This record gives sequence, C-alpha cells and structure tokens, in this order.
Amino acid sequence: MAKIIVQGGHRLRGEVTIGGAKNSTVALIPAAILADTPVKFDTVPQILDVKNLQLILQAMNVSSTFENGELTIDPTHITESDLPSGAIKSLRASYYFMGALLGRFGRATVTFPGGDNLGRRPIDQHIKGFEALGATVTEVNDIIHIDATSHGLIGARVALDTVSVGATINIILAAVRAKGQTIIENAAREPEIIDIVTFLNNMGASIRGAGTDTIRIAGVPSLKARNTHTVIPDRIEAGTYMSMAAAFGDGVTIKNVIPEHLESYTSKLIEMGVNLDIGEDAIHVYKSDELKPVAIKTMPYPGFATDLQQPITPLLLLAKGESTIVDTIYPKRVKHIAELRRMGGDIDSAVPGQIKINQSPRLLGTSVQAAEIRAGAALVIAAIMAEGETVINDADHILRGYDRIQEKLSHLGADVTIEGIDLINLMP
Repeated sequence: MAKIIVQGGHRLRGEVTIGGAKNSTVALIPAAILADTPVKFDTVPQILDVKNLQLILQAMNVSSTFENGELTIDPTHITESDLPSGAIKSLRASYYFMGALLGRFGRATVTFPGGDNLGRRPIDQHIKGFEALGATVTEVNDIIHIDATSHGLIGARVALDTVSVGATINIILAAVRAKGQTIIENAAREPEIIDIVTFLNNMGASIRGAGTDTIRIAGVPSLKARNTHTVIPDRIEAGTYMSMAAAFGDGVTIKNVIPEHLESYTSKLIEMGVNLDIGEDAIHVYKSDELKPVAIKTMPYPGFATDLQQPITPLLLLAKGESTIVDTIYPKRVKHIAELRRMGGDIDSAVPGQIKINQSPRLLGTSVQAAEIRAGAALVIAAIMAEGETVINDADHILRGYDRIQEKLSHLGADVTIEGIDLINLMP
C-alpha cells in the first residue's frame, strides 16, 4: 500500500486547477461500452479508479488509452466475459457495469462491488429498476446475475424508494437502448447525473429531465459518439482544496470550478467566517482568522454533500466552539475520527449518527491510516496543519479519488511525498 508523508507547518498559497469529476468519470467509462463507435473523454482525472476501470474494459476486449487527461475507449469489438473480481471489488462504482452490460447485451454477471468501507450500501434500488425493465436478477455467492434476453428490456415507470445516485445512473444506462419509454421518479439530481446524460444525449440518446427528480428516457437502437466529451469539474476535489486553503492558506485560488455545484458548501464556509471571492469559474479563498462553529447535515444534492463532510472536519477543528455533523447519507462515515484524535483533534461520535468537533488549535504529526478516500483527504489536510511529520498509510484510497495530489499540493507550497506507488502509471 502507498504512503503519503507530509511535513506539516508549510502554509499554502498560489493556485490549483481542479480536474474532471471522479464521480462522473467512474460512470462515464462504463457508459462508453453502450456506444457503437470509439469514444473520447478529456479532463479525465489521473486516479487509481480510472486504471481499475481500464482493467475491467480490457477483460471485455475493449481497448483504451489514457494520456494527458484524454481517455479513448473503443468498444466496437466488445465481448461478453468474466470481469476481473479484483478490480470490481476495489471500487464501488464498478456496479455501473451492471446497467451498461444490461443495456448492451441484455444480460450481465458482475461480482458484488467493493470500494470504500462506509458500511453496506445496498443495491436494492438498482435491482428494483432492472426488474421493472423486465430483467430477472439473482445473487449467488456475491455474484449478481441479471438477464433480460428472453423478452428484451422494455421501458417502464420506476419510482425509487430512496434518492440514489447509483441507482438513477444504472437505470439510465440500462434503459437508454431499451424499447419504449422509461420514467424514473424520485431520481437523484446531482451534477454528475447531468454530465452522464449530456454524454449519452450527444451520442443520440433521448433523455430529458436530468437535474430534476423525474427523468424520462426514450430508448434508441444505437449510440454513436460524434465529439469529445469534457468531464465536468470535480466539486468534491474543489471543496477539499477550499477547506485546506481556509485552514492553512495565505490566499489560494481554486480554478476550473462550477460555483453553482458548491453552493451548499460555500454557504457553510461563509457562515464560519471564511472570506471567499466567488467568480464565474474560480474561487479565491483568503486567509482565515476567527472561525465560528457550524452545524452541518448532509443531504442529497443540492444539499451538503456527504463526500465533503470529512474534508471540512479539519477546518472545523479551528472554529471557536463546538461544531456538529450529522451524515444522513452514510452515518458510518466516521473512519477519520480516531485518526484525527491521534493527532490531537477534539472530535468524537459518541452520540450515534452525530459527530462533535471542538476547537483543537494544535495538531501533532503521527502515523495514521486512510480507511477510505474522503477520510484520507481529511487526514492530508490535518497533516498540513500539524506540527512535524505525518505518515498516512493505506494512501491508495486517497489516490483512488484525487487527481495528481502530490503535484498540486507541492505547487501550493506543501511538503508532500508519496512512497510505494508509481505515480506515472499509478501502479504499486
């Protein structure tokens, strides 16, 4: 496993450019196998998840090349085959191959996906959607079999019981080439869903309502790429750098952002007393002085993103008073708490479902473990704030979701090194 080693105490200044959205990219790559032509993406983040998805594509005889942020995928010679369980189990978003393979072949066999250790994240809403479209779903020994070859996929009305980004996208992927019209009610509204739909519509799909709670899909027989799709900026990466800049910066500009995607987050920073200059596609974070405590409750978009509750936590350690976080999406997203306590943070989750953070002006470097992507991001921020050296073990999790993190942090003035991985090819 990789290690990130941070020498704390180096204040940040300058500018950082945000990469393409990880949460879009991991759905766009499976979606590409629905095309009858080669597909090109640009501003693709250089992260481990992309490499793992390329391994899955390779197992299906789908060639891909990734260089300088441009990813080309050629699914024209795709074959049905067993997918590599190692790559499937390493990232949660591999479940998008269920919908994509179902849409392409009318059937799919996929190992139960892995990814972050956030507690079991059920896929019952995905299955509900597939069954509504006419597929039969069975699960044996963590292997999911989905089959609609007897009658084909037929458009249907799917009312999701809970708002789910993954289920919304998977149903779209399965329905885009189905016969007739599919209507998804109580659909998720995240910007990444709009990004996926834009990509599919540019290939000839007929999908309306992305960004609202009702999405209508009229099935089409074929999808053909006509241009390069630019992945939207990563709002979670942007929020992470904003937290870092507010906590230990002397003026940092975050470029290539869509401020509208971050409104619930920036409103909390402003409530804390962080001084921001929000432009059309950039946000400047001024040096922060006195910060006030806040109460945060994660919600589906456009609410406060669950992926940002951990990255904002180190900043809350500087606020004068007690802040609280309630994560309604993943209440078990607390793997960072014990590690921050090891560094001197006054933080606990003694009350189930609630995280309490009190002012902790002095953090000390030590050896910590990144249990998952966003917990790891919180530890990187805390390490930059801390006195002395922090060694973040299991840093592969961080590299799964943060584009060229060492390069970007070093450019801002942080002292960061990574050991145990080839950063050029992102291989151990």
